[in-house]
Amino acid sequence: MKSFFSIPVLLGCIIIISSCDMPKDILKTTEIIVTSEAGDKLAIKENVEFQIGKPLGTIISIDTSIKKQKILGIGTSFTESSAFVLAHLSKERRAELMNDIYGKDGANFSIARTHIGACDFSVEGKYSYVDKVDDVELNSFSLKHDKEGFSKEKYFGVKDESYDLIPFIKEALAIKESQDDKNLRIISSAWTAPKWMKDINEWYIPGSTENNWQGSGGKLKPEYESVYADYILKYLKEYKKEGIDIWGITPINEPHGNNGQWESMHFTAESQRDFIKQHLGPTLKKSQFPDTKLLIYDQNRGGLEHWANTILSDKEAATYVYGTAIHWYESTFKVFEESLNKVHNKFPEFGVIHTEGCIDDLGKDAPPGIKDPIKFKEENWFKNDDFWWNRNATDWAYTADWAENVEDHPIYTPVHRYARNIIVSLDNWLEGWIDWNIILDKDGGPNHVGNFCGAPIMIDKENQDIYKTPIFHVLSQFSRTIRPGDYALQTNRILDEIGSDDLYACATINSEKLLSVQLLNTTKRPIEFNLKILDRYANISIDANSIQTVRVQL
Repeated sequence: MKSFFSIPVLLGCIIIISSCDMPKDILKTTEIIVTSEAGDKLAIKENVEFQIGKPLGTIISIDTSIKKQKILGIGTSFTESSAFVLAHLSKERRAELMNDIYGKDGANFSIARTHIGACDFSVEGKYSYVDKVDDVELNSFSLKHDKEGFSKEKYFGVKDESYDLIPFIKEALAIKESQDDKNLRIISSAWTAPKWMKDINEWYIPGSTENNWQGSGGKLKPEYESVYADYILKYLKEYKKEGIDIWGITPINEPHGNNGQWESMHFTAESQRDFIKQHLGPTLKKSQFPDTKLLIYDQNRGGLEHWANTILSDKEAATYVYGTAIHWYESTFKVFEESLNKVHNKFPEFGVIHTEGCIDDLGKDAPPGIKDPIKFKEENWFKNDDFWWNRNATDWAYTADWAENVEDHPIYTPVHRYARNIIVSLDNWLEGWIDWNIILDKDGGPNHVGNFCGAPIMIDKENQDIYKTPIFHVLSQFSRTIRPGDYALQTNRILDEIGSDDLYACATINSEKLLSVQLLNTTKRPIEFNLKILDRYANISIDANSIQTVRVQL
């Protein structure tokens, strides 16, 4: 029997059928960026092509149809301590370093935080802008402390006596102003009201045998609640006169307090709710700053749900609130993504921003009650990348017999703590992520109460030796590829035979449909995975102990 098809016709059908299995156009990565323990610092790797099909094994799947929260960006903080260290550099070296931090070819951070009055990362601390007792009209309000600089006579090694917190912020804003992307949203937080407004009439009372180790920062006297709201408003006005617009504020930093170790002031969720709806909210609303974003809480993630439920469920208080500010000191590895999701699901119109995180208690002697005092005290972190890429850091509660949930505070790898927290948080509704001090000296200071911490950039003030830690390069990579206005996308992980802590991922997309996937490999080996986007996937390898950004133009 003769075939119905001639050979030329049959070949034509084969060609047509085969072409249906091929992509209509070629999709490949636009850029692959890696920072790793092996020494890569935002290194560009070879691009890979996608193919149509069903991937197997370890899969990172990005659902581009599900846009989540709008991103404010990645950033760091302005502190007096950072300004003090920068004052020890020549103006030329400082300008170069500032461009590395805020310039379009540098980290280009887009969100920031600073302190209202004294904090622990003040050189000497114990000040406000109205130290005159009972000046309820705030007539003596002055920003002198933020802009008077540091004298060479008093502080050895200072090269620029005029440099201080306000000049520091202005220099960053000037860099931003010179580029197309001018975004630098600043959130300001007070550690305390002027001491005369508080019931203890002191900046703080440390724990001691006399008070059974129950230190305190005190709380606002009821008669000064409206004055404190006016104090915050006055701060906004005076900073605006300096050419500095403050995007957002929190009523107080860490309202649970810190046992009187440094400047603090206590609120409960209920008392902050009432302060907002009776004083601070109305004061801002009727002022020239009605659009200043008001963020509640400003402490550890474990309290997020309680504070959000207490304040955001109150319709009157909630009308004044933008969202919730959180820190990370509740655990060295937990991100509390369940809490982030619960709060978002219950209060979807309110944002959540991470406003502080750092490598705390750096190099400090172990206090009483620490079972492993040897490992508690870190060493050899300056100009030593190995410290930051491996399990060498501890926090305040490491092996403490007095700490609740001490199991949540194991020794940890600094890079992993940062990258895991940022990636998982952004994948679970966080809008922005802010680090603490951008710059400290080689010992993690100055800090007027000895609360030394790590910073992305650490400087030996004596010889001006600048060390950009791996944390700086990691934050730079995130900041350069996660920009204000981007949207988070739904990300799903199928980890196959690797561990749950081995590989993390999140994704964002910008207005030009440039997709950025951020990945963390916590292991000492490369991990092969398939990146699935739409109906295609690409086989990609992420280097051992590294941060990888995969960008794809859709």
